[in-house]
Amino acid sequence: MNTRILVGFLWKTFWLGGLAGLIASFFVKPEQYLNYLQPFDGMEILGLILFFLVLGLTFAMVSLTGFFAYLFVHRMGLNLFKGYWSTVQIALIIFILFDIIYFPYQSANNVALYWFILLAAAILLIGWIVAKLKSKETNKKAFVPTLFFMVVFTTVEWVPGLMVDGTDYAWLMVVPLLVSNTYQILNLHRLNFQEKTPVQEAKQKKKK
Repeated sequence: MNTRILVGFLWKTFWLGGLAGLIASFFVKPEQYLNYLQPFDGMEILGLILFFLVLGLTFAMVSLTGFFAYLFVHRMGLNLFKGYWSTVQIALIIFILFDIIYFPYQSANNVALYWFILLAAAILLIGWIVAKLKSKETNKKAFVPTLFFMVVFTTVEWVPGLMVDGTDYAWLMVVPLLVSNTYQILNLHRLNFQEKTPVQEAKQKKKK
């Protein structure tokens, strides 16, 4: 296994999630930035940027942990359920989507049910799009596992954000999770973990 490629993959995922969290903060928490624009306070704004960047990096780390857990679960599912693993994944997707709607609605105060339905639909839509891209780049069998990862694992990783009062930090968490998970699942098959010999590296440089 080429450690350099693996580290690069993890490093890009880490920083993409962090930047996604920072960009999301401009839309979710604009009032916090505006408070220090009039009058302008550069140090406070820098502090906010670093805070939301670190927050995004933290959620990116959660995504990385979840991705490796998914790889283990997927392999175990194939060995345990064999030909029925796709059916089991679809059942778990439906169960998780129901959970996104039912349990937050039961604990929420004065929040309409359709908001939770829209939330579940948005997670499903994003997962569906990513799964279609993955299946086009690899094969049709990759559709269900990718959808399973994007819906089930993103939701499980998002549970702490759903338990927080208010929606601001829930959004600040789900954005880096979705960006990191999307990057990981779409780029895993592009990685070449085979070490290149000096001769192969020399040939590749000549082609360039």
